[in-house]
Amino acid sequence: MPAALTAAAAGFGTGLSLIVAIGAQNAFVLRQGVRRDAVLAVVGICALSDLVLIALGVGGVGALVVAWPGALTAVGLTGGAFLLCYGALAARRVVRPAATGLRTEGEAAGSRRRAVLTCLALTWLNPHVYLDTVFLLGSLAADRGPLRWTFGLGAALASLCWFAALGFGARLLGRVLAGPRAWRVLDGLVAVIMITLGALLVAGS
Repeated sequence: MPAALTAAAAGFGTGLSLIVAIGAQNAFVLRQGVRRDAVLAVVGICALSDLVLIALGVGGVGALVVAWPGALTAVGLTGGAFLLCYGALAARRVVRPAATGLRTEGEAAGSRRRAVLTCLALTWLNPHVYLDTVFLLGSLAADRGPLRWTFGLGAALASLCWFAALGFGARLLGRVLAGPRAWRVLDGLVAVIMITLGALLVAGS
């Protein structure tokens, strides 16, 4: 197998192992995919953000990340507070599920805007994304020498494949989650994930 292909495959496997674990971002993408709400925008933001972060890591910015512990603490506190608020809203939907029905054009636009802003916050206000994607992936890429960018490209491709599969594949769960009780279960799962991760971020900052 050519060295470049080996490096790309290693980057793909490493990137996939870092993002497949259930987390706040994945839970949000899954929920948007099931709702079929701003899926393309959400998937695009997640994949493009990972591409930028991976490029920063491969480019050697990882050392700066660990050199600014105060900045990571601030990001952790802000992100933790955001996750706690989002988790509380999800828990509220479990207790008081919103009525379903057709949305007006203005409501749809507002929903897309909220989805985009939420996705950006979940992605960039998570200190672990800097440690994992920028520092860890960057360090592993550096071991590949001149093939480090090929390794990074493989990791970026893994991110794109995962988020596209999660976001657009989630619609297959539409029939399973057709009833309000199923939606309450999903929102309950989202609430538990968000509140738990938010509390961990605040406690660890």
